[in-house]
Amino acid sequence: MDKNKLRINIKIDGRVFPLTINRIDEERYRQAAKLVNETIKKYRQSFSNQESQNILAMSAFQIALSNIELKNQNNSSNFIDELKDINDNISDFLKEKTGK
Repeated sequence: MDKNKLRINIKIDGRVFPLTINRIDEERYRQAAKLVNETIKKYRQSFSNQESQNILAMSAFQIALSNIELKNQNNSSNFIDELKDINDNISDFLKEKTGK
Protein backbone atom coordinates (compact mmCIF):
# COMPACT_ATOMS: atom_id res chain seq x y z
CA MET A 1 0.00 0.00 0.00
CA ASP A 2 1.14 3.54 -0.74
CA LYS A 3 2.86 5.09 2.30
CA ASN A 4 0.51 8.10 2.00
CA LYS A 5 -2.52 5.81 2.28
CA LEU A 6 -4.02 4.55 5.49
CA ARG A 7 -6.57 1.83 6.13
CA ILE A 8 -9.06 2.77 8.84
CA ASN A 9 -12.33 1.42 10.15
CA ILE A 10 -15.13 3.93 10.55
CA LYS A 11 -18.02 2.88 12.76
CA ILE A 12 -21.40 4.36 11.92
CA ASP A 13 -24.51 3.33 13.81
CA GLY A 14 -22.80 0.19 15.05
CA ARG A 15 -21.61 -0.90 11.62
CA VAL A 16 -17.94 -0.94 10.69
CA PHE A 17 -16.85 0.39 7.31
CA PRO A 18 -13.24 -0.24 6.24
CA LEU A 19 -11.82 2.62 4.20
CA THR A 20 -8.53 3.34 2.51
CA ILE A 21 -7.83 7.07 2.69
CA ASN A 22 -5.00 9.55 2.42
CA ARG A 23 -3.22 9.85 5.75
CA ILE A 24 -3.67 13.59 5.75
CA ASP A 25 -7.47 13.15 5.66
CA GLU A 26 -7.80 10.80 8.63
CA GLU A 27 -8.98 13.39 11.14
CA ARG A 28 -11.67 14.70 8.77
CA TYR A 29 -13.01 11.20 8.21
CA ARG A 30 -13.13 10.52 11.93
CA GLN A 31 -14.84 13.86 12.60
CA ALA A 32 -17.38 13.12 9.89
CA ALA A 33 -18.17 9.71 11.40
CA LYS A 34 -18.54 11.33 14.82
CA LEU A 35 -20.95 13.92 13.41
CA VAL A 36 -23.03 11.23 11.71
CA ASN A 37 -23.19 9.15 14.89
CA GLU A 38 -24.14 12.18 17.01
CA THR A 39 -26.88 13.12 14.55
CA ILE A 40 -28.23 9.56 14.52
CA LYS A 41 -28.20 9.49 18.32
CA LYS A 42 -30.10 12.78 18.49
CA TYR A 43 -32.80 11.49 16.14
CA ARG A 44 -33.03 8.15 17.96
CA GLN A 45 -33.63 9.99 21.24
CA SER A 46 -36.23 12.31 19.72
CA PHE A 47 -38.01 9.71 17.60
CA SER A 48 -37.51 6.40 19.41
CA ASN A 49 -40.57 4.87 17.75
CA GLN A 50 -39.18 5.31 14.21
CA GLU A 51 -37.51 2.58 12.17
CA SER A 52 -33.73 2.68 11.73
CA GLN A 53 -34.05 3.43 8.04
CA ASN A 54 -36.10 6.56 8.79
CA ILE A 55 -33.59 7.69 11.44
CA LEU A 56 -30.70 7.22 9.01
CA ALA A 57 -32.55 9.05 6.22
CA MET A 58 -33.36 12.03 8.45
CA SER A 59 -29.77 12.11 9.73
CA ALA A 60 -28.45 12.16 6.17
CA PHE A 61 -30.94 14.88 5.28
CA GLN A 62 -29.93 17.02 8.28
CA ILE A 63 -26.23 16.75 7.44
CA ALA A 64 -26.86 17.51 3.74
CA LEU A 65 -28.97 20.54 4.66
CA SER A 66 -26.23 21.83 6.97
CA ASN A 67 -23.71 21.36 4.17
CA ILE A 68 -25.83 23.38 1.74
CA GLU A 69 -26.32 26.15 4.30
CA LEU A 70 -22.56 26.38 4.83
CA LYS A 71 -21.96 26.59 1.08
CA ASN A 72 -24.53 29.37 0.80
CA GLN A 73 -22.88 31.27 3.66
CA ASN A 74 -19.52 31.00 1.93
CA ASN A 75 -21.02 32.29 -1.31
CA SER A 76 -22.52 35.24 0.56
CA SER A 77 -19.26 36.10 2.28
CA ASN A 78 -17.44 35.99 -1.07
CA PHE A 79 -20.05 38.34 -2.50
CA ILE A 80 -19.63 40.73 0.43
CA ASP A 81 -15.85 40.67 0.01
CA GLU A 82 -16.23 41.50 -3.67
CA LEU A 83 -18.54 44.40 -2.84
CA LYS A 84 -16.00 45.74 -0.34
CA ASP A 85 -13.27 45.55 -2.99
CA ILE A 86 -15.45 47.40 -5.48
CA ASN A 87 -16.24 50.04 -2.86
CA ASP A 88 -12.53 50.47 -2.10
CA ASN A 89 -11.74 50.82 -5.80
CA ILE A 90 -14.44 53.46 -6.24
CA SER A 91 -13.20 55.35 -3.17
CA ASP A 92 -9.62 55.28 -4.46
CA PHE A 93 -10.77 56.47 -7.87
CA LEU A 94 -12.76 59.35 -6.39
CA LYS A 95 -9.83 60.39 -4.20
CA GLU A 96 -7.59 60.52 -7.26
CA LYS A 97 -10.12 62.58 -9.20
CA THR A 98 -10.69 65.08 -6.40
CA GLY A 99 -7.03 65.25 -5.46
CA LYS A 100 -7.59 64.32 -1.83
